[in-house]
Amino acid sequence: MTARDEILARVREATTAAASGAYDRPAHVRTPGSVDLFVERVEDYQAVVERCSAASLSDRVQAAVEGCSVVVPPGLGVEVPDAVVDAGLSALELDQVDAVVTEATVGIAETGTIVLDHGPGQGRRAITLVPDRHVCIVRADQVVADVPDAVALLDPHRPLTWISGPSATSDIELSRVEGVHGPRNLHVIVVED
Repeated sequence: MTARDEILARVREATTAAASGAYDRPAHVRTPGSVDLFVERVEDYQAVVERCSAASLSDRVQAAVEGCSVVVPPGLGVEVPDAVVDAGLSALELDQVDAVVTEATVGIAETGTIVLDHGPGQGRRAITLVPDRHVCIVRADQVVADVPDAVALLDPHRPLTWISGPSATSDIELSRVEGVHGPRNLHVIVVED
């Protein structure tokens, strides 16, 4: 057996175990995260962050997308008037949309990161990456302390998108350019009850 064959055999073995659900998640105790720290860290990324109650969530979402064309994923738990529910819009159609509203799976206080697993209320990856504005709803009880706490809650078989602020890069001459790999604007609404 060549080294190449050995490596490919190991890869096949690992992917077969993952596909069969044989993944053993390490034991980990979840530590609730500080919502104050989460908000501070998300703001450090130059995202807009606001806090609200569950009763005022719909009004806050509407204000965040006022004057925009909006797409929402199926299963979003908030009514967004005049929004288009994504049913497989093409990249060209999504490029014509100003904003997307989604929910989150988890928020990480230590890093100010939001994680989507693209389940109900989060939609497919394309709708969160193409429109220029992403309005993301994070409930206070979804905020965990750190990355290990987040990983312990996530299903490794689902597609995951980790968001730490608006899309930005400094690849060319160390000049910051926003919107290259996703939304230029991130608006996070933290629901605290």
